[in-house]
Amino acid sequence: MTTGRSRCVALFVLVAVAAQAASAVVSDGLLPNGDFEQGPDESQMNDTRVMSPNAIPHWEISGFVEYIGSGHKQDDMILPVPEGDRAVRLGNDATIRQELCVTRQAYYSITFTAARSCAQAEALNVSVTPDSGVLPIQTVYTSSGWDSYSWAFKAKHSTVWLSIHNPGHEENPACGPLVDFIAIKALHPPHHVPGNLCWLRNFLTLLLSGERTKLTNHQVDRSRAAGNMLRNGDFEEGPHIFPDVPWGVLVPPMSEDLYSPLPGWMVLSDTKVVKYVDAAHHAVPRGARAVELVAGMECALVQEARTVPGRAYRLSFSVGDGANGCEGTLGVDVYAGQARTTAKVSYESRGTGGHRRVELDFEAAEGLTRVVFHSSNYHMKPDGTLCGPVVDDVSLVPVHRHAARRLRM
Repeated sequence: MTTGRSRCVALFVLVAVAAQAASAVVSDGLLPNGDFEQGPDESQMNDTRVMSPNAIPHWEISGFVEYIGSGHKQDDMILPVPEGDRAVRLGNDATIRQELCVTRQAYYSITFTAARSCAQAEALNVSVTPDSGVLPIQTVYTSSGWDSYSWAFKAKHSTVWLSIHNPGHEENPACGPLVDFIAIKALHPPHHVPGNLCWLRNFLTLLLSGERTKLTNHQVDRSRAAGNMLRNGDFEEGPHIFPDVPWGVLVPPMSEDLYSPLPGWMVLSDTKVVKYVDAAHHAVPRGARAVELVAGMECALVQEARTVPGRAYRLSFSVGDGANGCEGTLGVDVYAGQARTTAKVSYESRGTGGHRRVELDFEAAEGLTRVVFHSSNYHMKPDGTLCGPVVDDVSLVPVHRHAARRLRM
């Protein structure tokens, strides 16, 4: 009897510990004190410089880190803060880091907001051991000077350190980027599922969850969702977007990074980005998320899919504007399969929203087909900030030869 009771107690303790560990895993959204509104005591500062490594709650710092209030003046320039009253500035060789409890082997994206405080190009090294990436803080895409950036990693351990580091060494040690609003989001990278299995899986999920009222709409959308050979073609899976920030999130180039904050897609460029936008602040052709090509011909959105040489395929997508004042002829260059099949698609924008549907038929030349989108030109909004065409709802499906036509708009 005593032995049985001891086993029950041990089991209860084990379950309680496991539940506590699970509840400690970081949740999607702003990190603890990710907006830096909780600051150091005055005794831990020398003017704006933070002198103690643990002075900022939930953060550990090293190097030349400043705690900046909204309206802080540097020479003749006022340093704004995007939301709230506080931010940090990372000077020479400065680092801020926070310990996170995560799910081992899971994928995560980090979103943070940053701005240059000096004229020269700057960069930030974001890392979760052993992964790291250097994000250029060079081109400004908003009139406020603040942009939100994203980066992704795969958790190798259940406890990790997220670090944001300024590798610069300037003559003025305080001349570094401002950082504010740091958030995390668990990513669920979609995998390609054959058409019939994809539809059956989604159908059964809705049926078993009791959401029968959604079945009609689901069946209507089935023709688009089923059999799409591209992963995350609707861009619904991506980095955290701050609900009160209207400018979206920049997805950086992946010259070295192993994981994309936009699952399934790669951004190819030297220093330029694409912008991940939401329906709350932009016109989105379908669903809640889309991508805006803001860097002209210097940046491409790319995905590779396995194909059968000689077989016919149809690439379908929507092109429009984000209702953000980006007017004029918005052009998108589209390539499928080593640039053997190309199309130039244009959309006449009034800057108030809208889109058109495009279908491009082609024959695969190789076993791996690369799908590429980039803006045909550079565009600016009335406030002088860069903008471009919005791309959404991208699908790639096999078709019968007699049904294939090269370009349908």
